[in-house]
Amino acid sequence: MMKLTKLVSVLVLGLMIAGAASGCRKRPGYVTGIPPGKTPDLWDVTNAPPLTGTQPLDTNTNLEQTNPDIRKNWPRNAEIFKAYTVHFDFDSSSVKTAEKPKIASVADYLKGHPQDALEVDGHCDERGTEEYNRSLGERRALALREQLVTLGIEPGRIDTVTYGKDRPAETGHNEAAWKQNRRGEFLLEEHPK
Repeated sequence: MMKLTKLVSVLVLGLMIAGAASGCRKRPGYVTGIPPGKTPDLWDVTNAPPLTGTQPLDTNTNLEQTNPDIRKNWPRNAEIFKAYTVHFDFDSSSVKTAEKPKIASVADYLKGHPQDALEVDGHCDERGTEEYNRSLGERRALALREQLVTLGIEPGRIDTVTYGKDRPAETGHNEAAWKQNRRGEFLLEEHPK
C-alpha cells in the first residue's frame, strides 16, 4: 500500500510539472507546438525552447515553432480575417476541402504584407474534457498552420494558440452553436511601425 501511495504521489507531481511546462501564455490560451503523438522530455533542459528565435517543431515536416514572446506586444487585428474563420467537423482537425479557399486568401494577404505575422487560434465546442479540447484545439491550429506553410508562408511568421472550449463563438447548447464553436481563427499580428 505504501508503494502504491508513493507511486501515485510521483505521478501527480509529474502531471503538475507537465502542466507547468506546457507553454501557458501570460494571456489566456495555451501556446501550441507539441505535435500530436510527441511527448517532450520534461527532465532534459537541453530540449527547452530558446528565449528568442525558433525551435524545430517536427523533424518529419521540418516546420519550426516560433517563440510566442517575440511578437507578444505586437497589435492583433481580429477583424481583418473574421470572414475567413475555418470550421471543423466534430472531433476532427482535418481541414475540409470547402474551407481551403479561406486559408488561401489568408496566405495571399500575408504574401503581400511580409512585415506582418499571424496568430492561429484553435477552438472547440463545449463537449469533452478541458484537456481533450485543449489538445484538439492545438491540432486544429497546427493543421491550419501546416496548410499556410504549404501555401508558401514561412513557418516563423505563424504562431499557434489553443483555447479549447474557453472562448465559444456561440453560447447555445445545441448542434447549431457547436458547429460555430469548432473553428480556427486567424489574427493578424501587425508589425509595429
